[in-house]
Amino acid sequence: MNDRYAELLRDFRWQVPDDFNIARACLRWADQPDRVAMWRAGSPGDAKALEPVTYARLRDATDRLSNVLRELGVARGDRVAIVLPQSAETAIAHLAVHQLGAIAMPLSLLFGPDALEYRVRDSEAVLAIVAESGIASFVDRDAGLRATCPSLREIIVVGQAPEGMHAWHALLDQASPDFKPVATRATDPAILIYTSGTTGSPKGALIPQQALIGNLSGFTLSQNGFPQDGDVFWSPADWAWTGGLMDALLPTLYFGAAIVADDARRDGRFDPIATFQLLERYRVTNAFIFPTALKMMMKAAPHPRERYALHLRGIMSAGEAVGTAVFDWCRDELGVVVNEMFGQTEINYIVGNSCREWPTKPGSIGRPYPGHRVAILDDQGRVCAPGQTGDVAANRHDARGDADPVFFIEYWKNPEATAAKFDDNGWCRTGDLAYADDDGDLWYQGRADDMFKAAGYRIGPSEIENCLVKHDAVANAAVVPSPDPDRGNVIKAFVVLTSGYEGNDALVAELRQHVREKLAPYETPREIEFIDALPMTT
Repeated sequence: MNDRYAELLRDFRWQVPDDFNIARACLRWADQPDRVAMWRAGSPGDAKALEPVTYARLRDATDRLSNVLRELGVARGDRVAIVLPQSAETAIAHLAVHQLGAIAMPLSLLFGPDALEYRVRDSEAVLAIVAESGIASFVDRDAGLRATCPSLREIIVVGQAPEGMHAWHALLDQASPDFKPVATRATDPAILIYTSGTTGSPKGALIPQQALIGNLSGFTLSQNGFPQDGDVFWSPADWAWTGGLMDALLPTLYFGAAIVADDARRDGRFDPIATFQLLERYRVTNAFIFPTALKMMMKAAPHPRERYALHLRGIMSAGEAVGTAVFDWCRDELGVVVNEMFGQTEINYIVGNSCREWPTKPGSIGRPYPGHRVAILDDQGRVCAPGQTGDVAANRHDARGDADPVFFIEYWKNPEATAAKFDDNGWCRTGDLAYADDDGDLWYQGRADDMFKAAGYRIGPSEIENCLVKHDAVANAAVVPSPDPDRGNVIKAFVVLTSGYEGNDALVAELRQHVREKLAPYETPREIEFIDALPMTT
């Protein structure tokens, strides 16, 4: 295979206009009346699932909602909480907020009342747009969040609205479809996403309008040249998460393609068989599917193309290490080389693979995408030699000295955390460990705070987890340190079994031997516990 990486870097230039607005960029396709923006997934026989949402319809509803928000007092710079599933209303809410020059704050429907309250209060959100299934947290605790969040003045409900709240459809039916978007600079704030990280309270990462542009080089390359005629995108990722919003919904709309909205998954559960059916039904060509979901698909249908007519030509995966077991299955059974990607909320889509443009190595997270300057740094800020593990860092400026638009602006109301994220040379440390090989490919080693020592050895959980998943009995696994008086820590694995297997002493011995044969003896789990499910974020 040809390696065009050097050519891509040589020819790439950022083209960021001074004025840029996400909504205007995504809705520029609305003058093509039949252009499909979204398919609303549903069960077979559901008429709603066959009715497309066009870009023209999306713009009409967006303009109406922008007028509604303005009448309810939302102004430039105000924060608007959006607590909705994958749905047309979610896209409309985000675009309407951007047209006003306000700041969209996506929140998951899976958040409990404490998580919602912290974010609404800390952000000083003035309005919330909430699905009917999510309003309990806003009304059931001592008069709801409005009692503890004094800035929250209005609540719009998609569905049946309780007394004192506004009904989405009634408001939009009465609103004017004529709205002139405000002018925004590319560097103006657009989105506030709270990222928990690994320590302390969640931090609000303030994302600029231009961050969408900053995502595009990685998005197009990881999706093997998106868009092409007839492309349809889908991801199970919650649109309240950076991965769902910035790696799926908004770039798909930016390019004028169609995305599938699966609003039936309100409980956050991932169903691998329903996923195959969705991919087949909507002729999905491109997807972002996180590794845990791919593992579940691999176990549920080892040979999917024997049962489903699939049209996939590009899959990006991120959020954790893909591992060689999943990589091999995607290549051999889905017929697609999965493009692993690395980024974080603050600096998304900075490293990854593009199997059409350069050789993809199983297990590698890839190379810096064009426009992003990435290095592996040691504790003293020096660039690590090939093979030396260090902290993945990205610079505010690319190799030509141009500003990289992918960067977040700041942590909301937290200047100390913002300052600590950068060094004097503009490097932003991610807290993720990796090393680079002689070709410049990066190999992920885990979070710096996930690494631990056991019996004097430095242990990275991901390699052991990937090894365990290669065993037919293991659907998923998590490796952690378990305190031990003699060794400091020993390796403990929590294992979710594939259907049909029984967790017993014999299987424990078999799994330990499986790891011992494939990895170093010191990486063999000393303890293995079988559990029904792993605790996961959305």
